[in-house]
Amino acid sequence: MATENPLREGLISERQPEPCTLVIFGASGDLTKRKLVPALFTLFTEKLLPESFAIVGFARKAMTDDAFRAEMKEACLKFARHKPTDAAWAVFAKGLFYQAGEYDTPASYSALEERLVRIDAERGVKGNRIFYLSTPPSNFPITIAQLGAAGLVGRVPRPECFRRVIIEKPFGTDLGTAQQLNRDVLAVLDEKSVYRIDHYLGKETVQNLMVLRFANGLFEPLWNSRYVEHVQITGAESIGIEGRGGYFEQAGILRDMVQNHLFQVLAITAMEPPVSMNADDLRDEKVKVLKALRPIPDGRFDEFVIRGQYRAGTIAGRRQVDYQEETGVTKGSARETYVALKLFIDNWRWAGVPFYLRSAKAMPKKVTEVALVFREAPLRLFGKSASQNQLPNVLAIRIQPDEGVSLRFGAKVPGNTMDIQPVNMEFRYGTSFGNEPPEAYERLLLDCWHGDQALFTRGDEVEASWKWISRVHRAWEASSAGVHSYEAGTWGPAEADRLLFRDGHQWRRP
Repeated sequence: MATENPLREGLISERQPEPCTLVIFGASGDLTKRKLVPALFTLFTEKLLPESFAIVGFARKAMTDDAFRAEMKEACLKFARHKPTDAAWAVFAKGLFYQAGEYDTPASYSALEERLVRIDAERGVKGNRIFYLSTPPSNFPITIAQLGAAGLVGRVPRPECFRRVIIEKPFGTDLGTAQQLNRDVLAVLDEKSVYRIDHYLGKETVQNLMVLRFANGLFEPLWNSRYVEHVQITGAESIGIEGRGGYFEQAGILRDMVQNHLFQVLAITAMEPPVSMNADDLRDEKVKVLKALRPIPDGRFDEFVIRGQYRAGTIAGRRQVDYQEETGVTKGSARETYVALKLFIDNWRWAGVPFYLRSAKAMPKKVTEVALVFREAPLRLFGKSASQNQLPNVLAIRIQPDEGVSLRFGAKVPGNTMDIQPVNMEFRYGTSFGNEPPEAYERLLLDCWHGDQALFTRGDEVEASWKWISRVHRAWEASSAGVHSYEAGTWGPAEADRLLFRDGHQWRRP
């Protein structure tokens, strides 16, 4: 007989969300198949969706309800954490519908509204609706304007039901476009009904950063410049751009990973304790961190930012072609696939502490982690020979894969001499809690259903992030310096190592 894991005792069950229809714009796209519907099906099997729900796919492609259901079942068989049985799918599929239409045509939204009214009556969802924008970003303002013109959403709250809009990333491509998109969105919607999604915030270990800091008296007193020498945040992928040359040529790793994902991790790592876990209280503190980022002085960007591009190499025995040979890449392109940053947060807690961020494609392994490297003890009591193998204490939070936390400290080697060696104390989610953590989209979709914006980004947060990042892009555009190269399957260009060597530090090998 299976035994209960004692670490799961007392865990609070999720409350049941209200009946609702979720409309997915861009339902014929990859995100819907790989993430959204599989996440919704898993929530359904775990009894976290209400009994009365509906999911409506909207796209230009002509398709029947039954054809959409068949496509989504195949997707769930491939990608859902819980694979559909015939019995479970038969119940879930009754709530799946499809509506073809054009994103810029008012008649399509009138037809959608008529369909939603019929689904309200059939499924008993009480007029509650979430609209998920999983379309190319160029369609975001068009879709929101049409939703507003059709009366499907609006700035005035409806007391009898809720209307919410989830907007996928990227939210703009620089400060100017992000500000314009915010104006377009808030011309139609109130901020309380806007959910700008960043799936990194749905990851269990990103959330556990807050728990580690604010639920434990052990760590928070040490989480400052008095005890922390520097902080490293790594977001590495072991794959290249995988045929997305056209997209990556426009984005680059700084836009694709750092502006959203790593800056979110940075903000949670560095923020002050919020007065509560209310969405605005939490996001107020993250915005303060982003506003406190020290601007890089003009003419000195090369001292704080290193960009690289992978060349041909081998990753885990697999041959990786040169970035210049990837489909869709412009020959001679200087688009970065690697970036390393040295940042300072000019506030009371972190004054003088460097934060080193790096993100890249074609690395030796896939890993995302935060590492706090602590200052040495003020006096070496055990002599030079005892201390020669001693390494700094490090608290590392692994976000993916193998989610967990490790603490490195020095310990005496058994024997008659005073030899000190580093040892690790490890915590792993899978081992400790005995179950698989939910996918990020499962958590975020459920939070939106509950009306909880805590793990979604706010408009001023997005703009504060882009304000810092856009200066880097402008400096690159004005610079004649080329991009550094690194062999695929290595940890990046030598120039990135020197970024830390100058301060007497070195990159961790996660």
